[in-house]
Amino acid sequence: MRKTIILLFCIIPCLLSQAQHDVLVLQKRGMHVRSYTIGDPFIFETVYGQWFSGTIDDLRHDSIYILGQVFSYKEIKSIQRLKKGSAVGKLMMVAGGGFTGISIINGLIRKDPAKEWFTTSGYVIAGALLGGGLALSQMKSKYYHLGRKYRLLYLQIGKR
Repeated sequence: MRKTIILLFCIIPCLLSQAQHDVLVLQKRGMHVRSYTIGDPFIFETVYGQWFSGTIDDLRHDSIYILGQVFSYKEIKSIQRLKKGSAVGKLMMVAGGGFTGISIINGLIRKDPAKEWFTTSGYVIAGALLGGGLALSQMKSKYYHLGRKYRLLYLQIGKR
C-alpha cells in the first residue's frame, strides 16, 4: 500500500512534469518592458537587414528557433510589436455614427430644417466619437531598436 501511495504522489508527477523554458527579456534602461518565451509571436530585424516573423518554436543555448530557422539573440537589431486596431476605437466610431444617424432621423421625423438637426454639443459629441475612434483604430506598430535605450537579455532558466 505504501509503495502505491509513494508511486502516485511522488514519482509519477515527476515523470509527467515539464521544466521551465528559457526567456528573452526586452529591457528599456534596465527596466522590464516585455518578455518572450516559447509560443509567443515574434517579429524582428536581424543585423543583416532581414525581417523575420513567426512563433517562437524553441529557446536553447542563446538561440531562437522560428519556423525551423535558428538565430542567435545577438543577431537581433530591432523588434516590432504590432498594435492591433483597438476595439474601443471601432466601438467609438459606431457610437458616433449611430448618434449622427439618430439625430438626422429625428430631424426628418420632426420635419425640422437641416440646420436644426444638431446643436453645438451634438457636433462636439459626434466629432469627438468619430475622430477619437478613428485615431484609436489607426494605431501603428511600435519598433524597439536595440542599442542605447533597449536591450535584449537571454535568461537561461534550466540546464539542458
